[in-house]
Amino acid sequence: MLYTNKKIIIITAPSGAGKTSITRYLLQKHPQLAFSISAATRQPRGAEKNGVDYYFISVDEFREHIRLNDFMEWEMVYEGKYYGTLKSEMVRIWNNKQVPMLDIDVKGAIHVQQQYPHNTLSLFIEPPSVEELKRRLESRGTETTESLAARVNKAAYEISFKHHFNHIIVNDDLDKACKTAEDLILKFLSSPS
Repeated sequence: MLYTNKKIIIITAPSGAGKTSITRYLLQKHPQLAFSISAATRQPRGAEKNGVDYYFISVDEFREHIRLNDFMEWEMVYEGKYYGTLKSEMVRIWNNKQVPMLDIDVKGAIHVQQQYPHNTLSLFIEPPSVEELKRRLESRGTETTESLAARVNKAAYEISFKHHFNHIIVNDDLDKACKTAEDLILKFLSSPS
């Protein structure tokens, strides 16, 4: 087992619900937290940087990591697009005396939580409505009509799993959602391992 007594924080949500904004807020305020960089087979978007936002790797490299059992969790999130959390990323953060914060999809979050049920805190960020989520995704200007429809359909499905997590935070006010997440995390960090 991989450091079964070490704490892990999971923030999960459908795309566009605000998990990345909440994660950034928490990381800026709390240096004991460290962003767990996921591996991804997609191309970088905008100003994303390899080794900062994601480890951008080829499908072949990703499959080799699967074969070697290098992932805590991995999923083919969209057709041909793999995402995963490398075990080595957890070790890197724990060796730095920090707590990994995973900003991952719902299936991956459930998988990590099942492997480490006693030392994870999982927060599900819920959009106020699927309609609001669609509006947020449209405002990004990064989606085609087809990809927007796929993300909205996937979001509705993912919301059905919200009760699998320790806490549900409805993000109808970003400042309030950030503060709620912060309070829950600080309580978790101060509890015995």
